[in-house]
Amino acid sequence: MTVGRFAPSPTGRMHLGNIFSALISWLSAKKGGGKWILRVEDLDPQRSRMEYARLMEDDLDWLGLDWDEGGVEGKGDNGPYLQSLRGDIYEEILDRIKGTGLTYPCRCTRADIQASQAPHESDGRVVYSGACRPAELGGSGETDTTRPVRATRLWVPDEEITFTDRLYGVQTVNLAEHCGDFVLRRADGAWAYQLAVVADDAMMGVTEVVRGSDLLLSSAQQIYLYRLLGLNPPAFAHVPLLCNAAGQRLSKRDQSLSMEELRKDYTPSHLVGLLAYCAGILPEPFPISARGLLPLFSWSAIRPVKELTIS
Repeated sequence: MTVGRFAPSPTGRMHLGNIFSALISWLSAKKGGGKWILRVEDLDPQRSRMEYARLMEDDLDWLGLDWDEGGVEGKGDNGPYLQSLRGDIYEEILDRIKGTGLTYPCRCTRADIQASQAPHESDGRVVYSGACRPAELGGSGETDTTRPVRATRLWVPDEEITFTDRLYGVQTVNLAEHCGDFVLRRADGAWAYQLAVVADDAMMGVTEVVRGSDLLLSSAQQIYLYRLLGLNPPAFAHVPLLCNAAGQRLSKRDQSLSMEELRKDYTPSHLVGLLAYCAGILPEPFPISARGLLPLFSWSAIRPVKELTIS
């Protein structure tokens, strides 16, 4: 049985791009009679708000995207479903990873990291230089130990990780070149997304991860963590990001395409039909319910592009 999930962050009202990912994830799980989990990724305590989590549930319910497990009330046996309540679980996972001998304390500040290398390509990504890597892991071992520890990092090998995405096909990522040794936990106690998402998906029995194409390459980091933990990774399926008429990726700052505004102008069936048309599932954007789409859904119908413009 397919077990899918939708795991948004409650840092604002959902926008059309969030709903697009949710719809495709729901259709893929439900098409074969599977289960769909709603998880609340509220790792950022300064920006996350419970009111947004409840509005998120209301928007999904309005669209007819019902979940079998999770949500704010946490129905199901694999909770809690709010990441802010799963610290003990993440601590246990971190201890298991530390047992491999591949983690080390990092004393670099954000400024140190930014200054060590120019941003990679056009996405502003910076590859960690390994400045704090100890000698036993191939580093210089010359770290100034009088500086405060700022994070726990995980050593990554200089080798390729290959996986097959359901929409974009075979992907090959060298983590040493893509990101370098990455953070698992900050010294202030904040958990890294990569660790949390692996722990949650594994313990909730998720078999299929459907999300935006901006997270495509981060799958390699997660697969690496699954291997270290002796766990099988889920199948990955990344979907195009939606852009506005100006070609800008949708964000929660773009209020015109937020669910608050969209619900004023659309019925649920009109909005579902529009998204299904954008995906390539429908030939025209005619009104249809989410359940009405189930017989029509196929991954082969979805356009394998990284971005879609919606007007």
